[in-house]
Amino acid sequence: MTLLSISKILKIKNIKKYKNKIITINGWIKTLRNSKIGISFIDINDGSSINNIQIIVKKDLNNYNKIKKLTSGCAIKIMGIIIKNKKTNNYEINVNYIKILGKINNPKKYPLSPKYHSLEYLRKISHLRSKTKLFGAISRIRNTFIFNLHKYLQSKNFLLINTPIITSLDTEGHSKMFNIKYKNNNFFNKKSYLSVSGQLNLESYACSLSKVYNIGPIFRAENSNTKKHLSEFWMLETEIAFYKLNKIISLSKNILSYCIKQTLKHNKQDIYFLLNFNKSNNINHITNIIEKKFIEIDYYKIINILKKQKIFKNDNIRWGISISTIYEKFLTEKYFKNALIIKNYPKKIKPFYMKTNKDNKTVSCIDILLPNIGEIIGGSVRENDINKLDKNIKKNKLNKKQYNWYRDLRKYGNTPHSGFGLGIERIIMYITKMQNIRDVIPFPKYPNYSNF
Repeated sequence: MTLLSISKILKIKNIKKYKNKIITINGWIKTLRNSKIGISFIDINDGSSINNIQIIVKKDLNNYNKIKKLTSGCAIKIMGIIIKNKKTNNYEINVNYIKILGKINNPKKYPLSPKYHSLEYLRKISHLRSKTKLFGAISRIRNTFIFNLHKYLQSKNFLLINTPIITSLDTEGHSKMFNIKYKNNNFFNKKSYLSVSGQLNLESYACSLSKVYNIGPIFRAENSNTKKHLSEFWMLETEIAFYKLNKIISLSKNILSYCIKQTLKHNKQDIYFLLNFNKSNNINHITNIIEKKFIEIDYYKIINILKKQKIFKNDNIRWGISISTIYEKFLTEKYFKNALIIKNYPKKIKPFYMKTNKDNKTVSCIDILLPNIGEIIGGSVRENDINKLDKNIKKNKLNKKQYNWYRDLRKYGNTPHSGFGLGIERIIMYITKMQNIRDVIPFPKYPNYSNF
């Protein structure tokens, strides 16, 4: 007997290979229909594909009376022979053995009955929502994308470095961080927090191993309830020695293009199902990224564009302001109608670790913005001149002693290097066109909500 996944069965090209062979599948019942002539038609799914496979159960099966009473959600093991339905051209399985592996105790109270459930309702049962077609598709897409991040970076000789989740340092300088305490005491004998980024730690390894990355959770204690913010989320972070800004831009585009292309290749049905769910019927937003159709533009040019727009005539648009969400939406969705790479922001609105340009007003950095999402990647050349770094630390009113180990990287080697971070949930939102970031992470955490 051969144990097969549903995804493998649906990809069978030569059915003769399995002629008269008994195969085994484990899965969950999605729907069950009993006919008057003593035949039951059961759709099952094992999570490997968005598509179910139909199994045909006849009344001469020894436990047929038990099987026909099963409901959606029950787990079963089946053995049978694959056939091809000549009318539908779909694969089906004629069953000769079924074992019940798990029952629904009270079918009437089963939270995922075969009917429409709102996304808000499903968030309340995040431990069960992966059983739905929608969240099964999101999970497979997320898996493929992250797997290919690893695959691409490993193929380019990047080393995976696991950075700390617990830290005593604020990477950004003025982030809102979750404080860690044990019985009202500082467990580590100093103030400690959940990390907002592993960047500074990665920099230390880039300055000896050249090309490093991490994919892990980070935490922000911002009281933000928007559709694009979480208190806990996942990021790819890279740091590369001897890279300048142009190489960071190239690497960012290559990673996005490769990983999205592979996700489309391996999860096409999942993607189309989700696009249809979100009332979209084309993949232009995906192909644009695969084909690297980005517009590169300097910050000052963006400010000049915004100044000329009548809809913003009452806004105090000037050099030195942050590009707010409303401006990001206008630029990516109406003005350029494209993905944007904005370069060389004013020094005063960016973190202390970014390298100052020759004009002494801007820093060598990028933000990559995508339509309907906003910022997806932020990166920069890192300041490797210790004197300039110290000035930045002082200007930002940071505690110099806390950053002594980070300063050591400039004292002992002074290696030029660059890096960037990519938000995993935001890129999954972009691919799937899901409207709320809480629906593209397995167990969302946000203000006033930390279940599971």
